Formats: sequence, structure tokens, C-alpha cells
Amino acid sequence: MTAAEIIKDIKARKFKPVYLLHGEESFYIDQVTDYIEDKLLSDAEKGFNQTVLYGKDTDMATVLGAAKRYPMMSDYQVVIVKEAQDLKWGKEDSSKEGEFVLNYFEKPLPSTILVLAFKYANFDKRKKIYKAINKSGLIFQSDPVRDYKLVPWIEEFIKDKGYKIDQQASALMAEYLGTDLSKIANEIEKLMLNVPKETTISTDHVQKNIGISKEYNVFELQKALAIRDVLKCNKIINYFASNPKANPTVMVLANLGGYFTKLLKYHYIPNKADAASALGVPPFFIKDYEVAARNYNTGKVFQVIGLLREYDLKSKGLDSTGNVDDGELLKELVFKIVH
Repeated sequence: MTAAEIIKDIKARKFKPVYLLHGEESFYIDQVTDYIEDKLLSDAEKGFNQTVLYGKDTDMATVLGAAKRYPMMSDYQVVIVKEAQDLKWGKEDSSKEGEFVLNYFEKPLPSTILVLAFKYANFDKRKKIYKAINKSGLIFQSDPVRDYKLVPWIEEFIKDKGYKIDQQASALMAEYLGTDLSKIANEIEKLMLNVPKETTISTDHVQKNIGISKEYNVFELQKALAIRDVLKCNKIINYFASNPKANPTVMVLANLGGYFTKLLKYHYIPNKADAASALGVPPFFIKDYEVAARNYNTGKVFQVIGLLREYDLKSKGLDSTGNVDDGELLKELVFKIVH
């Protein structure tokens, strides 16, 4: 089930006695957890029937002790364990403690809704607890969104909020904000406070409200590299060097790595009419790849990818002689790419 489907079932009062929400992407785990915390019980019921615990401050005996209580003046009680990855789950053995824990997950109390928010990692599927919850409750795995799916994700998120965004603006956000969905959602929420609902969100709105320079951003650097515009490349790199917090080198290198990897794929696509879907980019970007492919043959692209790896290591203090700041490294890298 998706997070939206879980929330839909909860709205319809179709509950599971245990929810194990786990995975590397915290956005959907928080979304489901927050909905259960805010909406499942009425305000009057919450006082006696809702318990919120934190993994690092509790243990499994306390969690299950709370879960075994019966609700007061309500059909259900809710027990939420946030940051459950920090919870001491106990040993899975034949000890009384191990049996106590496993027995509960095999036969959970139907009047308790126990939510385990296990973030930033996947729960070990080999554990008996996992298998027990899979039979008696619901397990949701929240995986990171792949970079090529970010643009449709942003567009769908904005559409659900009743707004519209043009493809270039959503592509700019995806390129610049990375794959952290919580960060993207927060930036979109701020953006929507400053854009009327009837207005389509454009690149100008994104640049103005998210702090991305209109002329000097990774997006524009890629375009300048594609046409080997040395002057513009140097202007952008100088801007990055003077604004390192807004343009961290690790992000710049990651974006360039993704760009040149897609360019390499473009060279090997037999039918260029399928390039947009093959690369996972909006169709209007394909012209940029056509131009870049003429300026960078496959051999040169392989060389550039090698340079990006080399300078990524240098930016982290490896394979570098002396103390060279990130701005100088980027200037040196761009010079080698375009020459």
C-alpha cells in the first residue's frame, strides 16, 4: 500500500493493530504517523487514549506495556513510537523477554493501534518480529524517490495542493533541491504562500522564493557547459565561489555527475525520439542534450565523468595536494571539462 492508501483506509476507519513504517525516505513515514497522531482520535479521546514515545527514551517493555492497556471511553487507543530505529527491540530468543515481545506482535490487542516509525533505514526482514507484524498488522516501506521521478513527484504534490507549475520550474526545483522529499515539500509550502493559487508557478517564482539565482545556478552551468561557453561557465563558478553556502560543492558535483551520466546514456540511445523517456527528463531538455552530444563525444564524456570523480575526492580532502578551497577546485575542474 502507498502512504495515500493507508491514510485513505484510516479515514474510512479501517485500522490495523500494528503499523510498522520503515525505510530510508522519512517523508511518507512522517506523513502517515502525523495523520494518525492528529486525526485518528478526537481531542476528547486523546487525553486518555494516546501515548507518544521516542525510541531512544524508551524500551520494548514500556511500549508493549502501554499497548496492552485497554482504551477508556473510546473504541481504540493509539500508541506511537517515533524514531523507532533507536528503540531496543530485545533479543529474539527463547527467553521470557523474547517470547513476551514476539507473542504480542503475533496476537496484538485489537483495541490498540500501535505505530512504529522506523526511519532512515529498512527494518531487518529476517527478524521474527517483522514476519509476525506482516501477518497481524501492516508494513509500509518508504523508499527514496529516484532522481528521474522527482519532476513528476513535484508536479503531483503541487497539483494535490490545488496549484499548477510549469515543467521547467519543476525541473529546476528537482535539479537544485535534491531528493530529500521533506526539504522539497517545505520549499513548495513556502513557495505557495507567495504565489496566488490561480497563477502557474514559473521558474521566476522558484528563483525568487527559493533563493536560487536566476543566472547563476547549477541548471545554467549545465547549459553553459553543453555549449562550451567558457565565459559564462567562469561567471557562474565565480558566483558559486563567493556564495558557497547557497551552492555547496558537493551538490554542484552531484548534479554535474548526473548530467554527464545522462549525456553518456544519450549517446547510446538507438532511437533519439525515445530520449526523454530513456533519460527520465522533460522533452524540452532533449535539445540541450543534442547540443552537448555534438560538443562532447563518448570518449570526452567518459573523461569528464572521471574528472568529476577525481574532484569529488579532492573536495573531500583526498588525493589533494595542499589546502585548495572549493572555489578553486571548481574553476580547475570546469577548465578541464571545456578544454
